[in-house]
Amino acid sequence: MFVLELTYTAPLDRVDAALPDHVAWLESGYAAGHFIASGRKNPRDGGVIIAAGIDRAAVEQLTAEDPFVRAGVCTYRITEFVATKTAPAMAEYQEQLPS
Repeated sequence: MFVLELTYTAPLDRVDAALPDHVAWLESGYAAGHFIASGRKNPRDGGVIIAAGIDRAAVEQLTAEDPFVRAGVCTYRITEFVATKTAPAMAEYQEQLPS
């Protein structure tokens, strides 16, 4: 599982200009089953996406295709973790530690 942390690198007016394309990109990530949660940070200096079911190379490719990245308005910090415990509603995402 991955925590994708976006940090804005441009003024919010430039971020907002790319927002509709970013939202469409998010929707395609949800439709493909890659994303399970996302939202803005508070204060609004970036965002967070939780991704699952794909490997690091796929996550890196996905983030490179984000319209925010292509517009030069954000950078990503990608943190991989093993979700060994989840809320019951997220049991399908529970993972096992590698042997």
